[in-house]
Amino acid sequence: MEQTHLGRSGLSVSRLCLGTMNFGPETSEPDAHAIMDRAHAEGVNFFDTANVYGFAAGKGRTEEILGTWFAQGGERREKTVLATKVYGSMTDWPNDTFLSARNLVRACDASLKRMQTDWIDLYQFHHVDLRTPWEEIWQACETLVAQGKVLYVGSSNHAGWQLAAAQEAARNRNFTGLVSEQSIYNLLVRDIEREVVPAAEHYGIGIIPWSPLQGGLLAGVLAKQEGNRRTSERNQARIEEVRPQLQRYEDLCAEWGLAPADVGIAWLLSRPAVTAPIIGPRTMEQFESSLSAVEITLDDAQLAALDDVFPGHKTAPEDYAW
Repeated sequence: MEQTHLGRSGLSVSRLCLGTMNFGPETSEPDAHAIMDRAHAEGVNFFDTANVYGFAAGKGRTEEILGTWFAQGGERREKTVLATKVYGSMTDWPNDTFLSARNLVRACDASLKRMQTDWIDLYQFHHVDLRTPWEEIWQACETLVAQGKVLYVGSSNHAGWQLAAAQEAARNRNFTGLVSEQSIYNLLVRDIEREVVPAAEHYGIGIIPWSPLQGGLLAGVLAKQEGNRRTSERNQARIEEVRPQLQRYEDLCAEWGLAPADVGIAWLLSRPAVTAPIIGPRTMEQFESSLSAVEITLDDAQLAALDDVFPGHKTAPEDYAW
């Protein structure tokens, strides 16, 4: 598995990031442990989670599953670049949510306890908090870094101007600031190309795309649909909205002899500023099927054909101005 630096940092991470959102509500603890062991065996050292993951199984459950895996030893923790996120409400109390200094510090301690570790490699803001000033956010992060509880800081679901505001506030404090931004990005959803990607390139922030296959729409859904007529009404509606594009896409992939899911991830790996798409398997089979994408290099003609099917965006303001 190829390694790369996370943004401008010196931290080396695998070109695929293992997303753990399904661990707990969809994937049993033993199966999750097996997938993580296989990830290490394949050279995937970058794992992403969040304090709220667990959902029906209970918020925090996913972090607990990582904790019991780390507790098995065998250098599992030492060989993992561990990323988690903070923002979402963990309780009904008003200060146990968002990005106040109070919540950042206390939520970090709670995540460390659940994951049975002394440090978090990448602590990410799960969403933007417009009501908390960056000066307060960075003060709390500086404390966590000084204590050795956090090594790097990243963001998620932030706009380009918010990345700029964060970095300029950090610069004024002589603090490193953000090294990554986790955004939805795939062939069907390319909005971040207008301002987030240019801002990330300017500030040396690595992009970590989530939903790289748009909830499975880019994984050969039309071919799968033919073999499974029990598609839900909601998924059927999503498919019908973009059926012509999906048909052209799957036809191209068939022409190239490549799996649609592999092409979708390989395309992301070719994009500027992208560090590692997040793959979020429910099963070992799904994890194994994602590994081949890193072996694919799309040529200029293939990339142009994909742009023709799924038009992207120029950087702002050229995308919409004369």
